[in-house]
Amino acid sequence: MLREFSTSIVQTLRQRGFQAYLVGGCVRDLLLRREPKDYDVATDATPRQVMEIFPETYAVGAQFGVVLVPATERDEAGPSVEGSSKSHAVEVATFRSDIGYSDGRHPDEVRFSRDPREDVARRDFTINGMLLDPASGKKPGEVLDFVGGRKDLEAGIIRTIGDPERRVGEDKLRMLRAVRFAARFEYTIDPATFAAMQKLAPRIQAVSRERVRDELTRMLTEGHARRAFLLLDESGLLKPILPEISAMKGVQQPLEFHPEGDVFVHTLLLLDNLPNPCPLTLAWGALLHDVGKPPTFRVAPDRIRFDNHVEVGVKMAEEICRRLRFSNDET
Repeated sequence: MLREFSTSIVQTLRQRGFQAYLVGGCVRDLLLRREPKDYDVATDATPRQVMEIFPETYAVGAQFGVVLVPATERDEAGPSVEGSSKSHAVEVATFRSDIGYSDGRHPDEVRFSRDPREDVARRDFTINGMLLDPASGKKPGEVLDFVGGRKDLEAGIIRTIGDPERRVGEDKLRMLRAVRFAARFEYTIDPATFAAMQKLAPRIQAVSRERVRDELTRMLTEGHARRAFLLLDESGLLKPILPEISAMKGVQQPLEFHPEGDVFVHTLLLLDNLPNPCPLTLAWGALLHDVGKPPTFRVAPDRIRFDNHVEVGVKMAEEICRRLRFSNDET
């Protein structure tokens, strides 16, 4: 299992005299008694030192202190994981502090550190900022929490580490991640964090369309899509990233067919009934199925009508998929 493999990496690094911990989302999930989808390790070993210890390591972001150790590794880190592949890997990152974010995504400069506190201070949310010693012999292991993550986890709060506006400004995608985590775990977003999101929401357009697409897809397929899209709307993020969905608000429908309310309410109700997990194309199809209604709305003598909204919606949905860089097959 990947959990045992990641633990063996921590143990191997420590045997070589380095600090090493599990870090980030896997710690959060383990404390919530959920099985993590992936595991990350933080260490004071440099990328070069990690690559010397694990010869088959993939240097995917060595300039940022990040390398991947594939679970097919056969060395002191432990036996090969049967059936594993390059996609089954553990990300090993060197403790670091980030200096400047001119492009709103990548740090301008990375300084490696030997202090785990410095590494945690650069991360996004408190619930993702805890370290776990899986080799301590304790269950579930000793947790190093320098940012109040465990308290926020117990209280159900999504809160940035440090100043919210600065942390969101460093990487605008964090606004979408805050929404996704709040929806997935049914948590609330800290008021100061939410205020920073509302202030910086227009800047979400600086994020690549692929990254936006991937976050939205996770929101749609993880089982809490309705709450996610309500939070997108309340935070001001919905209009800049999906103006066609925002346009559904207030577009009334014939009460005899749609007593639930306007097109936006109708669409959210559909999202609320998606299966979990949900196929990508079903989820996006549900979101976009009535996207042609706002531009075709008219009040006829007999009732509200949406002439040719299906045909119009098909074209709009295709344009949205192209804009978000979906593959031809997915589109």
